[in-house]
Amino acid sequence: MKIEIWSDVVCPFCYIGKRKLEKALAKFPNKDAIKIEWKSFQLNPDQKTDTSISTLDHLASSKGWSLNQTREITSNVVEMAKAEGLNFDFEKAVVANTRNAHRLIHFAKESGKGDAMKERLLFAYFSEGKNIDDFDTLVELGEEQGLQEEEIREVLESARFDEAVDGDIYESRQLGIKGVPFFVLDRKYGISGAQADEVFTQNLEKAWDEYQKEKASVQIESLNKGENCEIDGDC
Repeated sequence: MKIEIWSDVVCPFCYIGKRKLEKALAKFPNKDAIKIEWKSFQLNPDQKTDTSISTLDHLASSKGWSLNQTREITSNVVEMAKAEGLNFDFEKAVVANTRNAHRLIHFAKESGKGDAMKERLLFAYFSEGKNIDDFDTLVELGEEQGLQEEEIREVLESARFDEAVDGDIYESRQLGIKGVPFFVLDRKYGISGAQADEVFTQNLEKAWDEYQKEKASVQIESLNKGENCEIDGDC
């Protein structure tokens, strides 16, 4: 059974939601029969990479908040991340366009390393303050996952996987996805946002039961909505 996940690399709830799904899968008796497929989604496709300011500074400027206000608002997200064993550092996070990171994930998917690449990029952005739009950085992160330097650079310096990224985004619109993370279980059940653990467990069990009975439907019949990041930048 396939679980498709629309997600952006700079979305905090996408990382938190990834951990919640992983916890549900760890308890799921049929976890070995589950295939995860990461789908591209850009919250701000026109974002210009800017290493001169932190994500906190950028958020304060774009929202019209003071830096202290911004720290207070993001502190709740930091605590949510800690509950999932994640360490977010918005002071270090670099403002970056995510398109090249998504292209790298698509390249990694070809050799079965998509999930590992996604995890590494999320950690690089949220915990290490790495510029995930910088080619040298992306090459380094890709090599850590066993990808070849020359092949990574060939991808980044070309237009390869641009169509794949655009295709994922177009598909998200067809499904009515307006915020991420968005989990589609067997094209039958949708989970919007980083929901409570039991929501992932319950929907995983329901989707599996349906999967056992019949072929998946293209239509999402059940939608659960939780914390997410939306296209306008609200998290």
